Amino acid sequence: MDCVFCQIIQGAIPSQQVYADEQVYAFRDINPQAPVHVLVVPREHLPGLPALNDGHAALLLALHRAAHRVAVQEGIAERGYRLVVNSGPDAGQTVFHLHYHVLGGAPLGRFGR
Repeated sequence: MDCVFCQIIQGAIPSQQVYADEQVYAFRDINPQAPVHVLVVPREHLPGLPALNDGHAALLLALHRAAHRVAVQEGIAERGYRLVVNSGPDAGQTVFHLHYHVLGGAPLGRFGR
């Protein structure tokens, strides 16, 4: 498969693992946008949010739990962190494998007013 995240999960491309379980793999972003920037991805290849269906409820829960575990482990849970999913090219999605960005470690800018 030519999906870069699938290759990372399989170990074909090196990564800095932060968390892993049977459903989820989390690793440091190579181009961090905050002091802490970890990507949380399902081991199952899903190209993005539109690919989700009712059968993915347990996977979504696992992703959110893993994201929080990463925040706790990285020491950003108490002060706060941002959990971001980009859906589609106009939103900035560049890798078409569902993934969450866990961002924190400093005050983050606000969106909107």
